[in-house]
Parts: sequence; structure tokens; C-alpha cells
Amino acid sequence: MFNPSRNQIRLFFIEAWKKYTSKQMLSDLENIALTWMLEHPEFLKYYDEQFIDKDFAVESGQTNPFLHLSMHLAIEEQIRSNQPPGIQQAFETLSSKFNSNHEAAHALFDCLAEQIYQNQTYQTEFSSTAYLLCIQEKIKKS
Repeated sequence: MFNPSRNQIRLFFIEAWKKYTSKQMLSDLENIALTWMLEHPEFLKYYDEQFIDKDFAVESGQTNPFLHLSMHLAIEEQIRSNQPPGIQQAFETLSSKFNSNHEAAHALFDCLAEQIYQNQTYQTEFSSTAYLLCIQEKIKKS
């Protein structure tokens, strides 16, 4: 299983940005990351090695740009592989309702984050069923 460290994840985004700005060839995964990086201009200042060790305190309202982008990549992979089954259709439905892929991805974030929180808090396995039920509730409410 692929299990990169926090610094490896951050370096991935920083290096992708360096490659992009110096017009170097990007890998497929870097291209996907870049798409989402460009969707978040508020994070551009963080694509520098000086931020590798920065802590982003949720308690003080800070968004961790590297975690946020990693969530985008996770959602993107789920949609492309349709895993769990049905997520691709759910994403398309949300995207249509919001008229935005970005807003639809953020709606999925909420459900994924909640499922991860539940797993970590209660030491349970990831539940695709609970995840998809949460997404269905988002669709109903939108």
C-alpha cells in the first residue's frame, strides 16, 4: 500500500508546481494535481519548501492546502475508478446540480472527511455504504 509521509505529500505538490512554472513535463498524477492546484489560487504561496513543516491549525481557521489538495486527488481517483461503485454517478449528479465539478468535489469532501473521522475516532473500518449514504443525503439536500 502506498503510504507517503506528510513531507513526501507536500514535496509532491511543491515539485509539481516547480515543474509547471519552469515548463517541465509533468506526470499524469502531477497533471491531475495541477488542475486542482490552479483551482485554488489562494494556496499558491504555499508551493514552496519553506512550508513543508508548517502546521495549519484548524482551530484557528486555517486550511491545510496540502491536505485539501490530497482530498481532491482522493476524490478524483474514486471518480475515475468508480470506487466505491456509484460514486461516479453521484459526482455527476452533484456536478449537474451545482453546475460545478469543483463544488461537487467539495460536497464529496464532507462525506469522505466524516467517514475518515468516524474511522479514526471509533477505530472502525471504512464503510462504503455509510460514505455513499452521506453522498445521497447531499444530493437530496442540493
